[in-house]
Amino acid sequence: MTTSPEPARGSDAHLETLMDRVASGDQDAFSALYDATSGHMFAVIERVLRNRALSEEVLQDAYVQIWQNAGAYEAGRGRVITWCLTLAHRRAVDRVRSVRASRERELAQGAKEYQESYDDVEDTVTTRLESERVDRAMEDLNTGQVTVIKLAYYGGYTQQEIARITDLPLGTVKTRIRDGMKRLRTRLGVRT
Repeated sequence: MTTSPEPARGSDAHLETLMDRVASGDQDAFSALYDATSGHMFAVIERVLRNRALSEEVLQDAYVQIWQNAGAYEAGRGRVITWCLTLAHRRAVDRVRSVRASRERELAQGAKEYQESYDDVEDTVTTRLESERVDRAMEDLNTGQVTVIKLAYYGGYTQQEIARITDLPLGTVKTRIRDGMKRLRTRLGVRT
């Protein structure tokens, strides 16, 4: 009984035999396929990515894909090494696109955050300018009006609470607020 010779390691026939065994779940065949193809696959991936650590990750991803899809390999459509290298190249290109998209998202987010911070500064400046304008206008009011208006608008107190705090009659508080606000509106050019 004669046995056919074992195909040479790395030959097309040997790789096809390994691929058939990998497709049926043979881990030893997968290990042998890895040994026979990983150097070539890593070179292709690293040429695309130009980053050793990232290339190692993509190589691992490519072999996971080979393990999961070994049954999809068709010998009549091309060599095993070509199939593996094509798969590795696609994974590398996908990673480049993914990294690029991630960078673009980060840049877009950074620009958005920059814009928001710019808007925050603009709002802060506008608020400060308005506050200064109101403070200058308040200089035209008498002390009693300033006190009740600050308690009402800055302190958030009701007219009844202001009357208790200042020990003034409620009518006096209302009059001071009304007259003070009327003068402020005139000074600030607010039309009612």
